[in-house]
Amino acid sequence: MMAVVGAGPLGLAVAKALQDASIPYEQIEADDDIGGNWYHGVYRTAHIISSKKTTEFADYPMPKHYPDFPSARQMLEYLRDYAEAFDLRPRIQFNTRVVMARPLSDGRWELELAGGERRIYKGLIVCNGHHWDKRFPDYPGEFAGELIHSKDYRQPEQLAGRRVLVIGGGNSACDVAAEAARVGISCDISLRRGYWFLPKVVFGVPLVELLPGWVPVSAQRLLLRAVLRVVFGRYQKYGLPKPDHKIFERHPTLNGELLHYIKHGRITPRPDVARFDGRRVRFADGSTGEYDLVVCATGFHLSFPFLPDGMVPVKGGLASLYSGMCLPDYKNIYVFGTSQVRYGFGPLVTPAAEMLTQIIKLQDRMDLPIGLVMKESGSPLPKTHLLNPHQALRQMKLAKYLLPLLLRKERRLRRLASAPGPTTVRSGA
Repeated sequence: MMAVVGAGPLGLAVAKALQDASIPYEQIEADDDIGGNWYHGVYRTAHIISSKKTTEFADYPMPKHYPDFPSARQMLEYLRDYAEAFDLRPRIQFNTRVVMARPLSDGRWELELAGGERRIYKGLIVCNGHHWDKRFPDYPGEFAGELIHSKDYRQPEQLAGRRVLVIGGGNSACDVAAEAARVGISCDISLRRGYWFLPKVVFGVPLVELLPGWVPVSAQRLLLRAVLRVVFGRYQKYGLPKPDHKIFERHPTLNGELLHYIKHGRITPRPDVARFDGRRVRFADGSTGEYDLVVCATGFHLSFPFLPDGMVPVKGGLASLYSGMCLPDYKNIYVFGTSQVRYGFGPLVTPAAEMLTQIIKLQDRMDLPIGLVMKESGSPLPKTHLLNPHQALRQMKLAKYLLPLLLRKERRLRRLASAPGPTTVRSGA
């Protein structure tokens, strides 16, 4: 029996795929309900930044009455409906936290739960998400007002009547800044570098739906730059720094409200913070400002607290996993969903979960870790955590036919391993 850790959107999709593939599993969730970040980690007024069509699961469309950009409440209702539609709840154990997972010498995994209970499973599928381990900036000095992470922001009342500084230029940063512009005394936004700010809607259509998959990325960039020049003009006219990267090299920010409120004088752009001094903040250009609240919209660490340190190599927010889910040194562990898609996760997560079940069944026919076989077959490690959705879909369709070829490679590797010479695989493999 497999253990699935996490019952957020990805964990639910994996559970449904396992169920369809007749792979026995139990699902373990630390919260008292499903939904992950949509249940416990978003602010009350949040809406998805990707469109409904690019967020819904491929095998379960969102309700027709949902708007193009559903709210957090609607997203949670949708995930609950998904779990009910496919009868996933009976296999979920709520209020159950995994504190340690250890590989055993026979390839199985031992899980230790918060209450001290220990369980042994055939394998482990990690779906703990990547929007929970808050990353804070490190600046000299101390701030005497209130300093929070964007994940701690829940409702506009936290911003009302206050002088607010938002640090960061991503989607959460712009959402919080726009709320502060509406209800706060003032709002400044500190940007360490230049960002691409894209409109959510163009010609009445969600922007992400205007980019057909057959158009090369270079042509998509040209199209978007033309759209931006017409809709927004030059960012420098807003007092914003010029982007220091090409569109899609980093996750773009889909938000038109930031530029709207800058032009209305409700948001003031600032450069990077140099230091804190009580309630006064000094910026890199020598300017200063006084604030009551600092919101750090500075992202999250990609971490796996219940796995041994270093088991999943992570550098710069990028996990070194073959096929985006396999380790070369351990059998029967799969880390699912560490990458981010340029738009919504929906079209990718269902086929990715189906590919996972194919990998699990292939691993059952191998003695060596399938991640090692992938490595020795020349499979590349990911170079970026930001996925091109159209390219990823094509690769998954091709993988359906290429993955079975790994069985031959595994047999050859075992023959080599039995020959004289050093060939080692860590315990648990």
